[in-house]
Amino acid sequence: MAGSTTRCTSHRGRLIVRGTVLAAAACIAAACTGAGITAATASSGAAGATTSNAADWPMYNQNVSRTGVAPGLAPAGALSTAWTAHLDGAVYGQPLVVGGDVIAATENDSIYAVSAATGTVIWRTHVGTPVPQSKLHGLGDIFPLGITGTPAYDESNGLIYAVAEITGYHHMLVAVSAATGKVKLHRYLDAPAKSNQPAYNQQRPALLIWKGRVYASFGGLAGDAGPYQGSVVGAPLTGNGPLVRWTTPTSRGGAIWATAGPVAGPGGNLWIGVGNSAAEAATAKYDGGDSVTELTPALKRVGYFAPAIWRADNATDLELGSTQPVLMPGGVTLIVGKRATGYLLNTTHLGGIGGQLAQKALVCTGKVRGAAALSGSVAYEPCVNGGIAAVQVNAATKAITVLWHGPAASNGSPVVGGGVVWVTHNTATAGTLYELDPATGAVLRQIAIPQGLPHFSSLSLSGGRAYVSTLTGITAFNGA
Repeated sequence: MAGSTTRCTSHRGRLIVRGTVLAAAACIAAACTGAGITAATASSGAAGATTSNAADWPMYNQNVSRTGVAPGLAPAGALSTAWTAHLDGAVYGQPLVVGGDVIAATENDSIYAVSAATGTVIWRTHVGTPVPQSKLHGLGDIFPLGITGTPAYDESNGLIYAVAEITGYHHMLVAVSAATGKVKLHRYLDAPAKSNQPAYNQQRPALLIWKGRVYASFGGLAGDAGPYQGSVVGAPLTGNGPLVRWTTPTSRGGAIWATAGPVAGPGGNLWIGVGNSAAEAATAKYDGGDSVTELTPALKRVGYFAPAIWRADNATDLELGSTQPVLMPGGVTLIVGKRATGYLLNTTHLGGIGGQLAQKALVCTGKVRGAAALSGSVAYEPCVNGGIAAVQVNAATKAITVLWHGPAASNGSPVVGGGVVWVTHNTATAGTLYELDPATGAVLRQIAIPQGLPHFSSLSLSGGRAYVSTLTGITAFNGA
């Protein structure tokens, strides 16, 4: 495959093209055409290459704990549109902010760096040909299917890692230079087992960089059909050496699909939420689905929790895998899944089947789906209906308390910064960005987003701006 990088330096008077060749299937050549900018109140300042390894938002929800908190921001203020960058496809992942550039990956299998100041494209690297709707067996809800999971940036080597689904149903890990976009490595991640067919797998969760590896997680396509099994795969950051892999021990299903991906926690282990699996009958034995699962960095399972009603959850698609486990202060973990029941767990002794410390029904009025944020002892859970929920946990008394719900339309994944909670209302045609009072959930400010938003809408915060992924690229808002 030929990967190509186009460097766009319009402020310097000429276009410099740097090519990179990989040995695999052919790719489409990259170009700056079509990656335009519409400015509203764009800040002045020249677009430039990344000059520092410093990263304000290097991975999904800012850090390996996936808290979604931006440290050190000035108090949030009035909202206005700074710029809109139209890229070559929908951006389902969360934007990253690295050294003054915003990094985004598209469903056209392209990775971009755009200037955080102006939205001008710095470079674009096209790494493969995405899978078209006609090849997805009537399943899925993202067309074409390219890079869906949020990339991750490693400050130690200056590389951005992403997983691209490419024609032929291959899931390919790529690493590109944050400074130039040049491809430094690629590696295929698919398992050889026939029961885990790559054609039915989707890499939706964010990547995690941890302990010398980059971890990618896999579930099924929307429609939940076909011979897929959920899995987590770890590859050395260098690209060399064996992969590590954990696959949900079920005959089918058990997706790891929540957008935040794995969460790193105590002792260096990883925590994941797992979706519904094949075990549904009254006589079925537990098979690893509908769970919070703890894995070592080598991806060996060392603990799990599943509700006592796991069979019913599996049978009715009301599993825990729709959000990430939230590792709270005091050694406890909160998980809220599609049933909207919150379970409080001992983080390092998850308790097995029915082993929760406490539970609370109806944390939300409908399903919970996306990624939660965490500030202190309060988790902000992404409710599909009825508004996001602020959920306070008291580890000492093992209590779960719902403090408030945000505006009914707030169905995106929240983040926290500048003294407010940020969340979107997402539809396929337009949306809204909200600033909410963290004490009450009241709307402090809001602004319309003319672009359509993905159904797992998320945003990042840096330097007085909020960066929102859209179905056409990235939009930046002043006020963060």
